[in-house]
Amino acid sequence: MAEFFALIGNTWEIVRFPLGGAACLLGAILCIVGTIGVLRFPDFYTRIHAASITDTSGAGLVLIGMALMAPHWIIVVKVFCIMGFLLLTSVTSSHALVNAAHTAGLQPKIGPMGRSVHEEDEEDRH
Repeated sequence: MAEFFALIGNTWEIVRFPLGGAACLLGAILCIVGTIGVLRFPDFYTRIHAASITDTSGAGLVLIGMALMAPHWIIVVKVFCIMGFLLLTSVTSSHALVNAAHTAGLQPKIGPMGRSVHEEDEEDRH
């Protein structure tokens, strides 16, 4: 049984670095996709959605990759504390920004909230 656990430990040491690198790479790609979304989307609401969703998950994947490649358990604890802080503050700040924009009266490019574009076209004809 001890040999089995030694084999698992050795295998984990070999596998964790490629897994960590893949997670970091996937997180970086997700952050780049979010940046492209921020540049291409037409209005504030869709831009903040692209930024909050993809950057939070991209940064989370990068931090998971860093935790997998960490040499000591205390670094893993610190990385997970950073991830928890990031998950809490990113969602809260995105919500605060959208709430402030809505309170200030910022409307999406597709039309006022609660009314479809089709309803506006009918109103314009009269």
